[in-house]
Amino acid sequence: MKKSLTALLALTMGFIVFTSTVIAADIELAQKSTLEKVLKKGELRVGFEAGYMPFEMTDKKGNFVGFDIDIAKEMAKAMGVKFVPVNTAYDGIIPSMLTDKFDIIMSGMTVTQERNLKVNFADPYIIVGQTIILNKKHDGVVKSYKDLNDPKFIVTSKLGTTGEAAVKTKIPKATYKSFETETEGVLEVVNGKADAFVYDLPYCVVFMAQQGEGKVLFLDQPFTYEPLAWAINKGDPDFLNFLNNFLTQLKNDGRYDTIYNKWIKSTDWIKNVQ
Repeated sequence: MKKSLTALLALTMGFIVFTSTVIAADIELAQKSTLEKVLKKGELRVGFEAGYMPFEMTDKKGNFVGFDIDIAKEMAKAMGVKFVPVNTAYDGIIPSMLTDKFDIIMSGMTVTQERNLKVNFADPYIIVGQTIILNKKHDGVVKSYKDLNDPKFIVTSKLGTTGEAAVKTKIPKATYKSFETETEGVLEVVNGKADAFVYDLPYCVVFMAQQGEGKVLFLDQPFTYEPLAWAINKGDPDFLNFLNNFLTQLKNDGRYDTIYNKWIKSTDWIKNVQ
């Protein structure tokens, strides 16, 4: 009986010690969360690259505006902190976050397995896909991305994007040219120096409304499935939990629809950024 009681007490004490260790570990993990750092600093540093219409741009007054910018401001407001925009080159945006240049990437980033090895993604906040802006001389000849899979076609996109990846994987035989900006890539097609430009649907819709009508053709049926999501550092469940709950709230209280209609459905904003 005494042996059984002793064993039970030892087991109980062991459980208490184990539980205390786990709780201490959880508290330590929570204290290391980016969320805690944001709250203590009183600011949310958001990384993005201005120029990806309509997600992040610079208006005529020099202010950062766009779909992602408005959501970032709502996020900072929900945290009770100051929104701090950090404009950075897209091809180095993940390394910049990993070296603490900012707290979160909100820059129209597509979730890919390669990126997911380096960062954690919150739940997708919008779904887009790759579309094609086509030189008019190919009207009736090129009807989908498959028709461009030939070395005779010069296809452009932006360096380091899923547009570039889509060209290399979906139409690998095409002659590919990469550019530092979306504008450079699409203007190659407008100016007759390339046959097609591959990029995200929202950007292409805006470009056609802004300066493409009558000059180029638009194959607006996406040929890839691409969820966009916010990226954060790995090992931060508390921040991830906050982001997913924030997104759920945003999508169900009317704020998301207001922002979506303003930047995605409407093109009224164009006059303020030209």
